[in-house]
Amino acid sequence: MPHIQINNADIYYEDSAPNDQNKPVMVFAHGLLWSSRMYDKQVAYFKEDYRCIAFDFRGQGQSQVTKTGYDMDSLTDDTIALLDTLDIDSCHFVGLSMGGFIGQRIAINRPELLSSLILLETSSDPEDPKNVPQYRKLITAIRWLGMKRVSKKALPIMFGSSFL
Repeated sequence: MPHIQINNADIYYEDSAPNDQNKPVMVFAHGLLWSSRMYDKQVAYFKEDYRCIAFDFRGQGQSQVTKTGYDMDSLTDDTIALLDTLDIDSCHFVGLSMGGFIGQRIAINRPELLSSLILLETSSDPEDPKNVPQYRKLITAIRWLGMKRVSKKALPIMFGSSFL
């Protein structure tokens, strides 16, 4: 599947109907530590009726890890640039957790891009400053141990035992 250069980052995305301008567009934005893979079943379900676009935020999945890092505003800029580059005037935006943070920023900055905004397990509240040291530890652990080993510790936090 394709990669696209946006804001000095190589962004991975999948487009179920790149040549179909008649279908309404549904964009899927994942949460922190995940990738577009988390939406495979949703894309499979909706792709008959929608042009489904799933992408990996910079630094995650198959997108480039940039030396400059990223924050919610730069990820929002990347997402808007992706939509603009793909000539998407309006979409149904599905955002989980961090993807929801991005969707809300798009709603504030470019509301005309949204036909609807579907928010899953997200918030509009700022992150509690007490959590920042834990996020720094997580980033350090990922750099030293790799995502696979860290995800084994994160999965029990994010999913119940019956799912696991």
